Amino acid sequence: MAKVFFSYSHKDEALRDQLETHLAMLKNQGHIESWHDRRIVAGSELDDSILKELEDANVILLLISSDFIASTYCYSKEMLRAMERHEAGTARVIPVILRACDWQGAPFGKLLATPKDGRAVKSWPDIDEAFADVAMQVRKAVQTGAPASSRPLPQAIAKATFQKKVENLPRSSNLRLKKEFSEKDRDDFLRDSFEFISKFFEGSLAELEHRNQGTSVNFERIDSRKFSAVLYKNGNSAAQCSIRLDSMGGRGSNCVAFSYDANARNGTSNEMLHIEANDQAIFFKPLGMAWGGAEKEQQLSPDGAAEYLWAMFIGRLQGN
Repeated sequence: MAKVFFSYSHKDEALRDQLETHLAMLKNQGHIESWHDRRIVAGSELDDSILKELEDANVILLLISSDFIASTYCYSKEMLRAMERHEAGTARVIPVILRACDWQGAPFGKLLATPKDGRAVKSWPDIDEAFADVAMQVRKAVQTGAPASSRPLPQAIAKATFQKKVENLPRSSNLRLKKEFSEKDRDDFLRDSFEFISKFFEGSLAELEHRNQGTSVNFERIDSRKFSAVLYKNGNSAAQCSIRLDSMGGRGSNCVAFSYDANARNGTSNEMLHIEANDQAIFFKPLGMAWGGAEKEQQLSPDGAAEYLWAMFIGRLQGN
């Protein structure tokens, strides 16, 4: 799975959100996981968190606008380090031109920009069409093999040296080996995913309240296995849910359960995401209870699972 890093000006946050929505299919299929600075946990050092994620990323999206170029942090720190990694072959940088500006003379000006022909997203008659084109280019970058992270550097150098030696030799494309996943691997995946989903809901609720006048929210982390979310419009409950670790008839916890009731009892749910694994990865599969079974074949990453459950929560307010 490729790690995608968003480098952007906070003045372009709304456009970043729209782009991230267009990347949802790649997330749901388990091809990417994305990161931006709004996912920094409270109490963390900002610079350390951002730079660590920047070093770990396989694909770096530069969301270009006049505000991005004017930002000392975006331009002088994130962008320049991104270009260093691109030129070293340890990451792939994709410029995404959000708003018209003078960008061709920048260090990233030599790269193929998106959307098509480097035409700014805001200048397209249909912004969705522009972002769909960007998503297609990200998919191509991932499918053609995004470079491995530059951490740790000695291994990256060794790999590059080895690759140079064998690049002219014929080889098979059938090189994938089966992976084995233990019960601990599955348990760790479940608990780490639940923690991510909890933080995802907490952050999304806070941003939703900030952007929509007349709304207020309540997020409650009940215990290590359960949290609830309630959204109020003009003081009245408009949407609510509880999400918890649960079991599907067995012992222990082996799924994430969702209920449209903030006070739902254990053993009751409107949807369940259970863990499965193939020969390459562990993932979630929905039972499809919420959508009449239409979604049950999806293979969801932690990001994809969080988006899936959030869509259930917010869907009633959006007429879905």
